[in-house]
Amino acid sequence: MIILAATPIGNLGDASRRLIEALQTATVVAAEDTRTTQRLLAALGVENRPRLIALHDHNEKERAPELVELARDRDVLVLSDAGMPTVSDPGYGLVAAAAAAGVVVTAIPGPSAVLTALAVSGLPTDRFTFEGFVARKPGERAGALRALANEPRTMVFFDAPTRVAATLADMAAAFGADRRAAVCRELTKLHEEVARGTLDELAAWAADGVRGELVIVVAGAAPREVAFPDAVTQVLELVRSGTRLKDAAGEVSAHTGHSSRELYQAALAVRG
Repeated sequence: MIILAATPIGNLGDASRRLIEALQTATVVAAEDTRTTQRLLAALGVENRPRLIALHDHNEKERAPELVELARDRDVLVLSDAGMPTVSDPGYGLVAAAAAAGVVVTAIPGPSAVLTALAVSGLPTDRFTFEGFVARKPGERAGALRALANEPRTMVFFDAPTRVAATLADMAAAFGADRRAAVCRELTKLHEEVARGTLDELAAWAADGVRGELVIVVAGAAPREVAFPDAVTQVLELVRSGTRLKDAAGEVSAHTGHSSRELYQAALAVRG
């Protein structure tokens, strides 16, 4: 089978017993960076020396068929540099290929920068969306953020320390200077820091430079003040475009604050 194994995002003490056991017995390991994996084995005191196969963004499409065939008669352990493979890291293509070929895929859960940042951010955690790395080019970044301006769920982003000040400024322009956010730096490491405030405040905080691995968490947009009849009209428009009535009511409820059940019943009554 294919085994997706989460590795520590900073603190080695977060390595699970299952991860260590898997590393001790693995014969084949597909790793984002084989050098990082070798350092991990040494740091955890694992003496096993499995066959290491590089699996990264540039070769995953070509390597996936080989790994799927290997996994038909042995376990193939898949590691990213930190956290869970496939989450903004290599592995998705391999999992898709394995599923299509009928090869079993399982996971050894563990550390996640996304969930750790969300948990410590102080922002709503009941509904959230992970947006991955923010675009590098200023124009693309600004456009992508504008498209998320009305997203009601808490948003989680990855970003590089060299760009974070510009990113926070673009977020303030797209989402509003007063939108609440948190920048989580060096999670689980010695110099862990969580800076919380408005996007305007955080952009000023980052202006002098920020170091380390970063996760940005941004509050979702507040429900817009939309009259109930107008909200029902929005539901009906979504239904006419092909959305199921229940889904349409839920979507409009999320950005207006009106009850999805009441929207559903009102739209149903209008439709007759």
